[in-house]
Amino acid sequence: PPKEPEYYSIWRILVNIATQDKSDNIPPNMAGDFMRAILDGTPYPATLLQACLRRIRSDTETRVKPVRAALIKAYLNRYYYFYPNPKHKEVALQLDINQPSTGYQLGRLFAVLEKIQEEANPGINATIRERFYGAACSTPVTVFTNLLRLKNHHLAKLDNKGRVITFEKLLGDIVGKLQDFPPHLNLHEQGRFAIGYYHQRQAFFERKD
Repeated sequence: PPKEPEYYSIWRILVNIATQDKSDNIPPNMAGDFMRAILDGTPYPATLLQACLRRIRSDTETRVKPVRAALIKAYLNRYYYFYPNPKHKEVALQLDINQPSTGYQLGRLFAVLEKIQEEANPGINATIRERFYGAACSTPVTVFTNLLRLKNHHLAKLDNKGRVITFEKLLGDIVGKLQDFPPHLNLHEQGRFAIGYYHQRQAFFERKD
């Protein structure tokens, strides 16, 4: 996005994950812990990820800003550099359709469902992002079945049948990578959900869909 700076100061990063994006609400000790991790080359503090996810859930208007997605990516990749896990694949800079993370693929799925809703209802003021993001990210099983049912109604409103086929193929590809809708996602998977959502949204914009 054109309004995003090329680089962020530590202060600006922390403001973007503080309540109401206000510097007065930056949690105590977080700046010091963050700076220490940068200087020492150690894992970023878990409070950083927690604060970022909490801010995304409360920010119903924008949810996953570029700076928040970048922060989650940096946190996860550094964490797994120090604590390797064979099931973890490094989070990429852009859309990774083969990312094995369930959270990441669920985030992609949520982005596609939102895009379908937007195209079926041009000029819509509020999408599923405002109402369902928090539950979809933390307790997927509680919302995705209903959201997939709702998307049938939205697809039926699209006049461009080629577009419908494109969406159905994309949905099939993503759902095919999921074994089920988990009852709960841990914080790391919630972070991957946010990145998957962000990456898929960006991919739509880049294709000028």
